[in-house]
Amino acid sequence: MFDLRLDEAADWIRAGGYACVALQLPEGLKSKSIGISRYLSERTGASFFFAGDPCYGACDIFDYKGKADALVHFGHSPIPSQGDDPDVMYVEAFYGGDIGPFISAIADDLPGKIGLMATVQYVPALERAREVLEAAGKKVMISPGDGRISYPGQALGCNSSAMPEGADHILFIGEGDFHPLAAALGTDAAVTVLNPITGEHRSIAELKERMLRRRFAVIESARSAERFLVVVCSKKGQDRTALADSVVKKVRSVGKEAYKVRLTEVGPDALSVYADADAYIMTACPRIALDDSVRYKKPMLTPPEAEISLGLRDWEDYIIDEIRSPRQD
Repeated sequence: MFDLRLDEAADWIRAGGYACVALQLPEGLKSKSIGISRYLSERTGASFFFAGDPCYGACDIFDYKGKADALVHFGHSPIPSQGDDPDVMYVEAFYGGDIGPFISAIADDLPGKIGLMATVQYVPALERAREVLEAAGKKVMISPGDGRISYPGQALGCNSSAMPEGADHILFIGEGDFHPLAAALGTDAAVTVLNPITGEHRSIAELKERMLRRRFAVIESARSAERFLVVVCSKKGQDRTALADSVVKKVRSVGKEAYKVRLTEVGPDALSVYADADAYIMTACPRIALDDSVRYKKPMLTPPEAEISLGLRDWEDYIIDEIRSPRQD
């Protein structure tokens, strides 16, 4: 159902003459790691090892140099603004099923102007969705994203730049809440999520409202903070050092203290040792603050949320923190 392109990967490895190859898979595909390695080894004669740390996207890409000749990265698309490495192959694991019947079942309930988005595995299904919806008399919009987006309509957890402007409704094709919630937080349009495996569809409105209430509470809890720890991640796709420096200046401009810490892996244990900090400001993946803040004993803010807490922005001007990159056209 999901195309892992193993024959193509084997051809690529043989053509490149790679003797040692690293394999990187997200958590949902790691159960297939041994089978993938066995298959590729039998067809290439190369040796393989797994990049075992958690992997949440191409921003988490394994630094294979000095350890292997090449890397095959499964489950994510490349981030164009990070540049091209000829010794890295990305296998998006595209879905091959037909979502047409599921789209037909909900077409009449959708308004006339619909924007389509999807996680990368379901990007190929967007054209099928467009076909069905247009046959039902709908106007369908699929938009390109910025320099972090490989495919029109694709959503990342940290980037919803492919959100179609002017749509009355967003139909998001994917599983789970992580990506569609990020998209919903970046638009005023209603968002419906369609699970292409089960056909289940649901509004994300209530989940979005709960998230915003939680974020308001975190922001308010940080208003009394005097010492802020500004977190920078050294991973290539998450390093926003310039933003962190700007945040430090803003904190200090209102008479409070700000200190910067640089980490590769961000987590509660890594930050808890800085006991004198009253609150954290996350400039790495925005989802750490939005999804994992309950794991931290002190308030965890995004940069726009920190501005609200510091009195530099009104709550009514709340915006989602995203990692954006200009397109290189």
